[in-house]
Amino acid sequence: MKVSERAQRIEPFYVMEVAKAAQALAAGAADSGKPMIFLNIGEPDFTAPPLVQEAAAKAIRDGLTQYTPATGLPELRERISQWYLQRFGVAVPASRIVVTAGASAALQLACLALIDPGDEVLMPDPSYPCNRHFVSAAGGNAVLIPTTAAERFQLSADKVAAAWNQKTRGVLLASPSNPTGTSISLSEMKRIHEVVQGLGGISIIDEIYLGLSHEAEFGQTALALGDDIISINSFSKYFSMTGWRLGWLVVPEALVSVIERLAQNLFICPSTIAQHAAMACFEAESLAEYERRRAEFKARRDYFIPALNALGLSVPVMPDGAFYAWANCEAACDKLGVQGSWDLAFALMNRAHVAVTPGRDFGHADTGHFIRLSTANSMAQLQEAVSRLTMLLA
Repeated sequence: MKVSERAQRIEPFYVMEVAKAAQALAAGAADSGKPMIFLNIGEPDFTAPPLVQEAAAKAIRDGLTQYTPATGLPELRERISQWYLQRFGVAVPASRIVVTAGASAALQLACLALIDPGDEVLMPDPSYPCNRHFVSAAGGNAVLIPTTAAERFQLSADKVAAAWNQKTRGVLLASPSNPTGTSISLSEMKRIHEVVQGLGGISIIDEIYLGLSHEAEFGQTALALGDDIISINSFSKYFSMTGWRLGWLVVPEALVSVIERLAQNLFICPSTIAQHAAMACFEAESLAEYERRRAEFKARRDYFIPALNALGLSVPVMPDGAFYAWANCEAACDKLGVQGSWDLAFALMNRAHVAVTPGRDFGHADTGHFIRLSTANSMAQLQEAVSRLTMLLA
């Protein structure tokens, strides 16, 4: 059977390939006294808080399970709008918010609405692989621009201007970023956006980890910069609703009807039950719990990053958000006699029963010398992982 060229352009998602290997090995290690510790997947160990769970159950009991508008429940869009005002001090009209079947659907809709075949979209290297694959699926070309630790592994206005050409459609940035956990300051984001605006391009900003920002300098939404910013967000990370598959995007008013038409055809609507549940995310009790969890993620970061540095798994930039550590593993590879992060990931799985993600997924600029570790796990598990890694690497 002939497979489409579009499908062939999408590279494997190596994060999930490694995860499958870790799960297979974990089955054999379960009774060994050293069960697998999973630091490879970016999924909060917290689940939806009680009010959210009850709201979902109530929606089912009350029969609120039929289609909603393609743009989402009006009351949920209004709640999201209020959250932007309360949390960030930014007025985002509910009419510009489109609720989607996860941030993945939001990115797909944005790319299909704005990218034509042959268009180029600038992205940092390293960056989350699926973001560039959404560009590819729309017929565009993701142009990865190498970044350094000195640049916080993020693009600058100067780099965007230097890379721009006649095919460039815009930028797709993530702040905070997966895999690095680093953000772009609002002042630099403003300069980037001014460059993009001046060249007639689009600025798409992945903000799915924004709620998990730990530093005041970075924890601000790019939506403060103007109504033409396109922001992607999600209920998966800060709101702990990964499997509920619910997200949203904020677009200029003129683009809402275009996104709605695409959503009607591709998705009909997001999960109705998940939408009713998500409205409870914004209750005072739920928000207090989310802030407690954010503080816990910060405490994990503050413990784990220094511990990695002491082991020779050097984290060149302290993450200011999300729950990742982007660690240089050259010293560890030398210690264990392996070649690069891919082999190291399997060595750590087999010898320490600690699962991590090799850098292969995240780009091509020196990513073979990095691993990504997730702190979306309990402090006890992180401490045990450090203990095992110390036995192997110290």
